[in-house]
Amino acid sequence: MTDVSTLDLLLWVVLPYMVLAVFVLGHVWRFRADRFGWTTRSSQIYESRLLSIGSPLFHFGIIGIFFGHVVGLGIPKSWTEFLGVSDHLYHLMAITIGLAAAVACVGGLLILLYRRRTNTRVFGATTAGDKLMYLMLSLTILFGLLATIVHSALGTYDYREGVSIWFREFWTLRPDPELMGQAPIFFQLHILSALLLFGIWPFTRLVHVFAAPLGYLTRPYIVYRSKDPRKEAERRGWEKVKY
Repeated sequence: MTDVSTLDLLLWVVLPYMVLAVFVLGHVWRFRADRFGWTTRSSQIYESRLLSIGSPLFHFGIIGIFFGHVVGLGIPKSWTEFLGVSDHLYHLMAITIGLAAAVACVGGLLILLYRRRTNTRVFGATTAGDKLMYLMLSLTILFGLLATIVHSALGTYDYREGVSIWFREFWTLRPDPELMGQAPIFFQLHILSALLLFGIWPFTRLVHVFAAPLGYLTRPYIVYRSKDPRKEAERRGWEKVKY
């Protein structure tokens, strides 16, 4: 690695590791200090029609985008070439499948934003953290779309030879900031907005991504106490109550 600027070092080495520390420690703190606040803060009670349309669209779209990023950033270009996947086929699949996921994600997000802004009761339940979260999420998606369309689909930049390598090197603790410093502007903005989103993640409703109702798998179907402890049945998930 040749000499790099201080700005590139701060943006593409120092900042990402700071965000990673905040992301991990923030979730630990949130779980210990605000376990009952670990929720989506659902507003379904105020309005359900638009929510039933926008929420599935957004979540299915974001899941597709997530797996697309796993493949695009996590799998080296040499691996797909070894499997016989040409650059043309790879980019064709990435653009078509990615575009479908992006349309679902953006469409769902627009519906959710419209619902939250136009419904008085839903908007009244919107916190400052929610507004910041929606802003950063929207910017991350917007810059990602612009990067894909302007620099990949219409341009000549191959992110698998720059951004992807930097991403994998990040997890091996030896990222090359030059790879990101030389990346096109919309890729840089996409990464920076994503870093800021991950930085606020533990302090927003996004923590619900890491919640799973596993207790529902083992709890009894109906929980009640018998007035006569001698008639109390011994069943899975029940505990005897001593009077």
